[in-house]
Formats: sequence, structure tokens, C-alpha cells
Amino acid sequence: MFDQMSANAITGLLPSLTYSLPYFGEVNFQRVVGAVIVFVVLTLGFWILRMIILTRARMLAEKTSGLLDDVVVDAIQNIRAWVYSLVALYAALQFFSFPTVVDKVFAGIFYFAIVWQAIEVASRFVEYFTTQYMEKDEDGDGIIDPNSATASHMVTLIARIVLWSLGTLFVLSNLGIEITSLIAGLGIGGVAVAFALQGVLGDLFASFSIYFDKPFRIGDFIVIGNDLGTVEKIGIKSTRIKTLQGEELVVSNAELTSTRVQNFKKMEHRRIVIKFGVTYETPQEKVREIPSVVTKIFESIENAALDRAHFISFGDSALIFEVVYIVDTPDYNEYMDIQQAFNFALLKQLNDLGINFAYPTQTLYTKVIS
Repeated sequence: MFDQMSANAITGLLPSLTYSLPYFGEVNFQRVVGAVIVFVVLTLGFWILRMIILTRARMLAEKTSGLLDDVVVDAIQNIRAWVYSLVALYAALQFFSFPTVVDKVFAGIFYFAIVWQAIEVASRFVEYFTTQYMEKDEDGDGIIDPNSATASHMVTLIARIVLWSLGTLFVLSNLGIEITSLIAGLGIGGVAVAFALQGVLGDLFASFSIYFDKPFRIGDFIVIGNDLGTVEKIGIKSTRIKTLQGEELVVSNAELTSTRVQNFKKMEHRRIVIKFGVTYETPQEKVREIPSVVTKIFESIENAALDRAHFISFGDSALIFEVVYIVDTPDYNEYMDIQQAFNFALLKQLNDLGINFAYPTQTLYTKVIS
């Protein structure tokens, strides 16, 4: 870093520039000339960097297929022009002596600007790496998974907090402030804050667990205990679920990672088991026809395949049949359409055969004793 020792070295290289001025007497202009030279040279150098070198670098970066070189050029180009001027001015001011308070003010402004721009550059690289390695198209539909985007934003936010914390300590240290006791105090305060915010921190780390483990994603239909709905947002602290009734259910991430979650989006097909009963008065030959009737019904239903149909038991008031079939889609509405189509067809077929569905009945037999 350019300091007063460097300024003194440059001043020593200059010839004697002492002149006699009215009212001021003899004045040595060595430091003034040195300051002007440093300011002009640095300003010219920064201008060449911005207008020539970076422009050429941008042209070369656009010709490559990778993105990292574009990020490097963007990060440097995003450095504000006034920051370059501030650096040149600060270097020029090192040729002069100022009161301690004024010197610390200049130094504080300078270090803050440098740290701020350094954090902006570092954040650009953090965003690049999180975008490249965390924001992924999980479904292959060309759209970034919202869960990945949320996790990426959280990592970027945490990185910026860490960078600003380190940058603040750097500025204070260069201003001559003792930061050892400050760090110790922050450590003790951090422990206290961690205890006070353990619920929030638990949800924060749970959100990372949800991202890396991927038990569900935005758009998945899940069941949590007695609640069910579609995941709409996975945040830092909580996950929002749109229930079938229409309201929004907010569940903490820590609760989601510690409870059993059923994810119906992961289901590739549905296996359905249904039972129905016919009356005991049904003739035996017609009872034997029922499995084949069920088989024919499923031959005409799309996206459904019959697994089996059996007469399984004698109920209290019905002959019980069990039908198992597979629906080749996880969509709930389509499953219900298939179930409805089967029910209508079964009702019609059994009605045509003169077979009645059973319902709870009791038959009383009386016997007269003479």
C-alpha cells in the first residue's frame, strides 16, 4: 500500500524546488509536485486499465465459451470510477502531514471504499460459483429449480455477511483500533445470540438440509401428518404449502426435517385397492362372471391396468370382491377420473347381469314351536 515512506522516497528523487514567495517566504514545492505526479500517473494508469485493457479483455472473453473470464472482466469493470480517483487522491495526500483526526477520516473513507469494492468483486465470484454448482435444472425442462435458486441466494447472503464482518474488522484494524477484545466480545455475544436464536438457526440449517437431501421440491404434493398440499416456497426459516382447502400452511423447516413426509410427486404410478360386495342371493354362475366383467371394463380404460380381481371372502351381508389396478400417472385428478369411469362401468355391467350390490342387511328366520 502506498504510504508516507513511499512518498518520502519519491520526494527524494525530485530536484530542489524551493522558491521564495511574497508573504510566504521560502516554500519547497517538492511534495506538491510529487503529489501531482503520483495523482496524474495513477489516474492515467487507471484510465488505461478501464478504457484499453478491460475493453480488450472483454473482446477476448466474448470469444471464449467459458463464463469465468467474463465474470473476472465484469467484476473489474464494475469497480466505480470514483474509487480509482479516490485511490489516486489518497496516494497523493500521503505527501502531506495532517492532524491525526483528519488523517484517520481520510484513511477511514479510503479503506471503506476499498473494502466495499473488494466485497462487491468477491460477491460476484460467489454468485458465479453458486449459480454454476447450485442452481440446477432438476427436471430438464429448461427452468432452474426454485429450491436450488433459494439455496443459492442463501449461500450468497451468508457469504456477504461473512465478507462484510471480515471487512469491517480489517478497516478497524487499519485505523489503529484494537480488535482483539472486540473479537472476544463478539465471540461471547455470538454464543448468547446463538442460544437466543437457536430456533431460527435450526430452521436455517434445516433449509440447507432440505436443499442437499431434496426430500421434496417446489411444486411437489406432500403430506405432513394430517395436512397435505403443494409446496409453494422453501424459505430460510419456513416452507409454505398450499393446501387443498386453499389456505396457506406455514411449516418451520426444522419441523419438516424431523417428521415423516409423504411426497406424492415422487410417485410414478398409483396402485389402487378397492372392494365391493354383491348380495348372497346372486346365482353362483353370475358370481363367477364378475372377475371377467371387471377385466373387460379395464380393457377400455386408458392409463389403467388391472392387476387382479378376486372373490375374497364372505361378509356379514355380502359376497366380497377385491380389485387391484395400476394407474400409470401420479396425477390425483386423473386417478379419480379413472376410478369414476370404473365405478360407472361396473354399475352398468352388474345391472345388466341382474346382480345387485349388497348393503348391510339382516335376515330373520322364525320358527314356530308347537
